[in-house]
Amino acid sequence: MPLAMVVGALLCRPLAHVEAATDYMLTPVLIAAMLFITFCRVDVRKMRLSLIHLWMLMVQFLGSIAVYHIVEPLLGQTVGQGAMICVLAPIAMAAVVIGGMLGANVTTMVTYSLVCNVATAIVAPMILHAYGNGTCTFVDIISRVAPTLIAPFVVAQLLRCLAPRIAEWFATHSSLSFYLWLVSLILVLGRTTAFILDTEADPFVEVELAAIALVLCITQFLAGRILGRLSGDTVAGGQSVGQKNTILAVWMSLNFLDPVASVAPTAYIVWQNFVNSYQIYRKR
Repeated sequence: MPLAMVVGALLCRPLAHVEAATDYMLTPVLIAAMLFITFCRVDVRKMRLSLIHLWMLMVQFLGSIAVYHIVEPLLGQTVGQGAMICVLAPIAMAAVVIGGMLGANVTTMVTYSLVCNVATAIVAPMILHAYGNGTCTFVDIISRVAPTLIAPFVVAQLLRCLAPRIAEWFATHSSLSFYLWLVSLILVLGRTTAFILDTEADPFVEVELAAIALVLCITQFLAGRILGRLSGDTVAGGQSVGQKNTILAVWMSLNFLDPVASVAPTAYIVWQNFVNSYQIYRKR
């Protein structure tokens, strides 16, 4: 993963052109394929909502508001918005894949992933209306989430019913999803690096945004692990709370907040993947 990040950063310009040539559909397609493979392991009959899911949602929504009110008086509105969006962003699409590699209960994480993203589509517009430009809607967010999360889940469950042997093959070769994630990580880091290089903002504000993203990244992983320990799955809690859908967060920042605030979730991409690399290293 660190090597993928370095390659993405060094080849940022060519990768940005590749993404533009595919109308920015290449990364979503890779993520959807990665999730499809992972979802083939999930038996929908075993999916259950639990109290820990509610606690994690409260950390996400109430935490984002609290962080904004703590940071904004100290560092200004732009940094406050950047901090808020790093907490408000839902669980990352790839969190289920990384969680599975680390030994988490995949079914628990898939349940939370679906609930969290739908809940975000309902709650986030209200928060963005209060602290942003007020133009975000449920349809805006769900239309970004459904193709890469809900569609692969539905297709995987249909395959489990109609062609169980094929679904079982994907389930037993779920490590393929990690390598798809590495390719998408290269593309995401390429776009991230190009974005940071091209952003015309006060460098000091950019440093503040990157620093607050680092603090929030570590804090959320730790908070998630504490919550996960209460339910008997420390890894699932850590990945569910700490690993964020930063692509969605950047998009929300650019469209509904001060665009400069998007530097925070952009930096979060780097920090959370360093954390994931370290965790996989420790696991192995």
